[in-house]
Amino acid sequence: MTWTADQPIVSIKKVHKSFGTLEVLKGVSLDVMKGEVICIIGPSGSGKSTLIRCINGLNDIQGGSITVEGQEVHTPDLDKLALRRKVGMVFQQYNLFPHKTALENVMMAPVKVLRQNKADVEARARALMKKVRLEGKEDSYPGELSGGQQQRVAIARSLAMNPDVMLFDEVTAALDPETVKEVLVTIKDLAAEGMTCILVTHEMGFAREVADHIYFTDRGVIVEHGPPATFFDEASDPRTQEFLGQIL
Repeated sequence: MTWTADQPIVSIKKVHKSFGTLEVLKGVSLDVMKGEVICIIGPSGSGKSTLIRCINGLNDIQGGSITVEGQEVHTPDLDKLALRRKVGMVFQQYNLFPHKTALENVMMAPVKVLRQNKADVEARARALMKKVRLEGKEDSYPGELSGGQQQRVAIARSLAMNPDVMLFDEVTAALDPETVKEVLVTIKDLAAEGMTCILVTHEMGFAREVADHIYFTDRGVIVEHGPPATFFDEASDPRTQEFLGQIL
């Protein structure tokens, strides 16, 4: 199937996901266009992280469909490596290799998985370190970096695969307040350059500023969604109003 930019780059249709008897996603649908920034917010346990893990095939689904650039994600013959080249993911935990330098962490997948030329990858990795504002930290080991710096290395590592879509799963949740901002600035830069971003986040000020569209999930369904101005100022569903009332 050929995908064109006037179609959603990620299309989620009536997705159901259960863990044992617990149904976590109950028929979720949403579309993301190329270059859009989508924020998914909601209380803990509402299915947000599960949903984005389904997009890159980390979680299977029991019903519905998810396509990325027209490719159905949940088919037996899916090339997961090809999918993960298209869809980068950054987690709450940085998952860096402690015995590798920051630069080596960024270079590993393109060199080892994609078998790309090491010199080319190194040049790109150095440019990415600069992009995430870590110039001068290329030879530092993860243990020598702050949490915010490690998370930015993780973002650079994901970008090294040249993805078309970036998924961010509560990437600031484990950080000190003062390092949250530097990670959010990095994501904001990516968004400004036109990277398609899907974020699960608790950072409401950031969501208001950067998102094109916000989805509020509760108990496995999308309760309400809209552009930030409408969403924050004119939320109509009582559950959304209550949630926003607690955190804003």
